[in-house]
Amino acid sequence: MNSRTATSKGPLIVQRRVVKAALAAAALVVTAGCSSGGPPGDGLAPSSRGPVTGPASSGRPTETAAPAKGSVKVVRTVAQGLKSPWGLAPLPEGGLLVSSRDEGTITRVDEKTGRTTELGQVPGVAPAGEGGLLGIALSPAYASDHMVYAYFTTASDNRIVRMLYDAKKPPGEQLGAPDTIFKGTPKGMIHNGGRIAFGPDGMLYAGAGETGTRGLAQDKKALGGKILRMTPDGDPAPGNPFDGSVVYSYGHRNVQGLAWDDRQRLWASEFGQDTWDELNQIKPGDNYGWPVVEGRSDDPKYHNPVAQWRTDDASPSGIAYAEGSLWMAGLKGERLWRVPLEGTRAAAAPQSFLKGRYGRLRTVVPAGGNKLWLVTSETDGRGSPGKGDDRILELEVK
Repeated sequence: MNSRTATSKGPLIVQRRVVKAALAAAALVVTAGCSSGGPPGDGLAPSSRGPVTGPASSGRPTETAAPAKGSVKVVRTVAQGLKSPWGLAPLPEGGLLVSSRDEGTITRVDEKTGRTTELGQVPGVAPAGEGGLLGIALSPAYASDHMVYAYFTTASDNRIVRMLYDAKKPPGEQLGAPDTIFKGTPKGMIHNGGRIAFGPDGMLYAGAGETGTRGLAQDKKALGGKILRMTPDGDPAPGNPFDGSVVYSYGHRNVQGLAWDDRQRLWASEFGQDTWDELNQIKPGDNYGWPVVEGRSDDPKYHNPVAQWRTDDASPSGIAYAEGSLWMAGLKGERLWRVPLEGTRAAAAPQSFLKGRYGRLRTVVPAGGNKLWLVTSETDGRGSPGKGDDRILELEVK
């Protein structure tokens, strides 16, 4: 699957020492949670309009529960007038990188002034339907290699590339030639997944949708309907559950949110079809049920979600961990959900905030301490741009 040199047009600076260290650490660390599917669930929850939480087992002692009730305060609008924003990556030197799904560009936003500077356009992006330039992430060695990773849809597949970011060059010319590290993930007009993130182990994780082809999710040899885990060079990561494979978990429909809690456990948000959207705690090698199961089931071979919502209330995209809770952006639901945690279970019923205030919500990212960055998605073809331009908001949460 590795195609590092497929589209490279020039020399690539790679910090091999950092990568080797990350690989060594990954071989020793079991990441992304110790929760199993646990005992059989209680079946599909009652047909209520609100979110539903359920039991989840953990091998760890009980952890302190987050408060049942929280709060959200919109501090300010950081920037607005954005076009189909999708991914967001805070820069360590200050500033926010944001990808435009339909424009195929990456823009730097000055988080203090709101001033925007276009880095450049990513070659090969073929936006259509839910595809285009999607998630972005910074290299674990960004301080020395200045690499930006991007997941995007081409004319033939979804792939991941990395590009050198050189802020000293003129605007529009600050992105180097893309180096493809991974390709061949199926594409579609819907369900392209697209979220990428580097984990605490230094490995790259990606949510890959099943593109509407339901059988892909249960096929361990297929890339669609999976969470993938790979090295920064695009090879199967050490310790993956299936030998020689980047597949980390399967039975997913369309994962668009990835986040780790303070115990380095991986969580993911997932679009349901007509009944239940899900928040899952991810264990390597586990089967999350789609298309056999949507939401919770009584079958112990499927890992049950920690929380589930009616699709009108959520249609989740990005998630972030802060203040002991997971925060989940809702597209169709047009609200931000808070799920207080106690270990690998929900400590209380999820709360919603900002309902209908800013329209569709696409991405939420930690901003340090009790702060979050929140990206709206009214210009993605399914929103109502008349409500206002897409923007980045700064939030205080607890």
